[in-house]
Amino acid sequence: MKIPGLSFSAKRALGITQAKQQFARKTGIPTTKAGLERKIGKIIIKSIFGK
Repeated sequence: MKIPGLSFSAKRALGITQAKQQFARKTGIPTTKAGLERKIGKIIIKSIFGK
């Protein structure tokens, strides 16, 4: 039985989430799939339309 509003994440407990966030902020490279797709899509659109 789960307690509402209480969850546990092994990645957060081990500090993986924070390390990924710091890496993304310092390098400007997103670490999520959606973020990476958004960044690549933006680069492609800029190269096609020259903005």
